[in-house]
Amino acid sequence: MKLKLYTLLFALTSILAISCKTAKKLYEKGNYTEAVELAAKKLQKDPDDPKLLDIIRNGYGYAVNDHESRIRNYAESTGELKWENMYNEYASLQRMYDAIYKVPSVFEIVKPADYSSYLVTYAKKAGEVRFQRGLNYMDQGEQSYTNDKQLFRSAYREFQVAKRFLPGDMELEQLLTESYNNAVTNVIILPMQQNGGFVYSSYTVGSDNLDDQLLRNLQYNSGNEFVKYYSAWEARSKNIRADQEVDLRFADINIGRDRDNRSSRKVTKEIVIKETVYKPDSIVREYAKVSAVITTVNRSIRSSAMLQVAVRDTRSGQVWTDMVNAYHNWSTEFSTYTGDIRALDAADKQLVERRREFEPTENAIMRCLAEQAGNDAQYRLRNFLSNL
Repeated sequence: MKLKLYTLLFALTSILAISCKTAKKLYEKGNYTEAVELAAKKLQKDPDDPKLLDIIRNGYGYAVNDHESRIRNYAESTGELKWENMYNEYASLQRMYDAIYKVPSVFEIVKPADYSSYLVTYAKKAGEVRFQRGLNYMDQGEQSYTNDKQLFRSAYREFQVAKRFLPGDMELEQLLTESYNNAVTNVIILPMQQNGGFVYSSYTVGSDNLDDQLLRNLQYNSGNEFVKYYSAWEARSKNIRADQEVDLRFADINIGRDRDNRSSRKVTKEIVIKETVYKPDSIVREYAKVSAVITTVNRSIRSSAMLQVAVRDTRSGQVWTDMVNAYHNWSTEFSTYTGDIRALDAADKQLVERRREFEPTENAIMRCLAEQAGNDAQYRLRNFLSNL
């Protein structure tokens, strides 16, 4: 029991020593704000730690001087984001106040200043600047001949920042929605059509197969917050503006046929064909040679498909195309024999008795080809469309 108690005390002492050392290092590097916040947090557990108290007493004054100096510089500048920069400095000062406030004994010693009123003032100024920057981008986007989505995306990001400073502003919420709707690229995955000459047994390309799986994967991981994917049915039912249309079709499919590669070998063995026993210790055996021919067949099927991917811009009519190749290789090996089975050794018997594997159906091969082509097409589409 005593051992456990000593271990616990040692661990707590070590943690406190590391914490103090970390705060001290921050202080020595001139990171006074972080040093004060960390020291205040640790003093909540031990308000009388002399080293941490020294860090707060000295560090707080240095931190205030640093932040107020930067605030004066920003106030005299003509930078468009000066109010936001000043807000960030006051926010750092207020964090120190909040951290020290949680330790009453230290609060009475340091007497930190409360900057909350400054945060209110400069949040409003900073938010108004971001709001106006967003409006400017919106105007430029609406006036551009191509209705440039990049301008609307910049507007959306400005409104997002403005929302942090102006929470609850209804006009801002409306502008966020409007800018996003103009910034987003809506991609419609068209139903995959059965290409005239290709019939794939029971496999139907348009029924919960390649195009549906591709759509689900792209919706789950689009790679770009401004690119949204829809089926043609969903786009029509929700009245979604179509910006890009993706057309998928197999340009070529080759379902291979069995190809056999045969090899034969002859095996022989000398076996006892007659055994005469005259006495228990006198046995006469007669031998003869038997033989068999083992034929091994290596059967393979090689199939391939070429998927054409076309993306058409509904405004400009510009088309981006790519070809995706998919391959499916299947093979098996089996053996038969002719002749005397007694000529086969244990390994040969195991070989000829091994269960034969049947070749895959056309339906199974097409599923594998479609899955491979779909995965590759998904990767290429995401790379292309995420850069729009």
